[in-house]
Amino acid sequence: MAIFGHLKSEIMEENKMLNYIKNVIENMPSGWFDLTTHRLDIYNESLAKTEFIDEFEALYNENNSSPSALSDLPTAYDYIRLGHPLSCVLEWVIARLNNLDSKSVISFSSKTIPVLAILRKNLLDNKNTRIIYTDELPSYFDSEVLKNIYGYKFELKKVDQIDSIEDFNGTTIFISHQDEMNSINLSSSIDFYVGIHSDLGSILLANGQENTNYVSEIQHVRRRETIAMTPANSLDALKLLVDKSLVHTIKNDVVGNKASVLESIKSITRTSVKPLVASSGLSMQYAIMMGLIHDAVEEHKGKAIKIVVPPNCYGGTNDQARRVAACIENVQVVDLPVDGDHDMVQSIDLVLHEIAKEDAVPYIIAEIPTNPRVEVPDLIKLKQALSAERKTADGRIAVDPVFILDQTFCPNVHFLGEGDILSSVRTISYVSGSKFPSGGKCTAGYCIGNTMTQSLMDKIEQHLILCDNQARNLQMAILAKQLPSMLQRIENAYANTREFVNFITEALPGAKINFVSEELAEQGFRPSVFSLDLPTKGNTDEERETYKRALNLKLINLMISEIPNESKYCVSYGQLKGCYWTIPATSTQGTTKEGDKDYIARVALSANMDMDLHKKVFSNFVDSI
Repeated sequence: MAIFGHLKSEIMEENKMLNYIKNVIENMPSGWFDLTTHRLDIYNESLAKTEFIDEFEALYNENNSSPSALSDLPTAYDYIRLGHPLSCVLEWVIARLNNLDSKSVISFSSKTIPVLAILRKNLLDNKNTRIIYTDELPSYFDSEVLKNIYGYKFELKKVDQIDSIEDFNGTTIFISHQDEMNSINLSSSIDFYVGIHSDLGSILLANGQENTNYVSEIQHVRRRETIAMTPANSLDALKLLVDKSLVHTIKNDVVGNKASVLESIKSITRTSVKPLVASSGLSMQYAIMMGLIHDAVEEHKGKAIKIVVPPNCYGGTNDQARRVAACIENVQVVDLPVDGDHDMVQSIDLVLHEIAKEDAVPYIIAEIPTNPRVEVPDLIKLKQALSAERKTADGRIAVDPVFILDQTFCPNVHFLGEGDILSSVRTISYVSGSKFPSGGKCTAGYCIGNTMTQSLMDKIEQHLILCDNQARNLQMAILAKQLPSMLQRIENAYANTREFVNFITEALPGAKINFVSEELAEQGFRPSVFSLDLPTKGNTDEERETYKRALNLKLINLMISEIPNESKYCVSYGQLKGCYWTIPATSTQGTTKEGDKDYIARVALSANMDMDLHKKVFSNFVDSI
């Protein structure tokens, strides 16, 4: 009888939890569904992976699902790519249903990457991996490419039933097609369970205390090479758990939306090659990276591959490149100083000369304009540097470079079309979709190549599919709606930014402002981002730096407290409304080496904001110093 009493208690507890989640779904803030960025002023980075769930669980224990209580919860994780309120709640529910710590449950938009995350750690730890499955592996799970290009080591085994799994000296991953997310059989012989939902993504469960040391590594893969299950799909997954009748998956014209998005990208970039659209900018960059490495392995057998990256560029770009190099023996990262005291063209010329002497394959990643100092190189000299024929140490013609252009700041500029400045250099351009393409409404990013890169784009698409990192249906629908207005939004936001920059120049002449010149703007470089190096004082370099950093925060805190509906301490730009402020060193450059970080204020304006109020508050700041 005690057993039945225990079962009854468990069922009651489960029903209580699912009823609570049903109320949460009804009362949740709209931002849980439609925001892609977080506010840094309510974000405690040291508690990023725990604070939201700790406070959410406290609300559950009080049976409090009121709209105000849910709105007051702290930021979950740091960016929608890594995790967000709905993905965190989903993971918490599945963990409780399976008697696990919520840290041991990790959701993915991709159905492949959770397996790759484990393979990556085991490669670096030199540990055996066995992948078990019952029905069929996903069609895009290409074992040969994962072994030969990614360098991963594993064995595959199909079983009739989960109970027949034998002991194994290493890690056992069980892959299951799991459209019923709450019915999971966690056998003690399984280290990691990956439940694949045909429409929504996947859920990874780390089984047993001995596997908890994988969690942070898996989360970092999710942060850098893919995204968490999207808010829309996380919400549907929660509804599936609570009551299947609640699920009303958003129906989209999938074929029409994709055709519209691809046509918009080709029109915006004046190119003819088929664009590719990924679940995020970093998902796109990862496919580019692995596709190019794949091409080099096949076309330049045995040669070293050099990924050339600015050391102070966006932390995700920098970190991802180094993470790829850590896994593949003949891939190395080479630093490319690009702004401040360094000229991008001179740096590229010097680096390519050295790589040519080594007879290596050069892939260059660079932002134009640069981030955060918003600099544009001499494009004619850039083309010359990239086009120059170079010789190896023994006099043979060296492999020509592929230029990977992060065009997120200015996706309106024409680089790749017929007759454009980089049309005759192997160039691939990509853009983060959470910025201008969607106006901050989704993370999906895209890439496009010139006619010289068609075979490379085919390889990139292969890896985009292998990693199951294509843009999701709702993301495509959002892009289809937002892309047609992007060029006009860029123009209007630039006009506001130029006005604000001119105002600051007069109001605070001691500040150094990094922004494009009027001449560059005439050429089409019209970003809506500028960086602000505030005037400082002190007797030593340390005193001056300390004063300036405090002044940065004073300015940002004043703007967001005086204009809370528009000014936000936030990492993004290209937004539909308002004004975002951040300090790159403590946000976008989070994983960049300390000596390469920029402790300056970066400001991003939109076309829709109260300019007079922002000027007034900035004037008050000037008066206070």
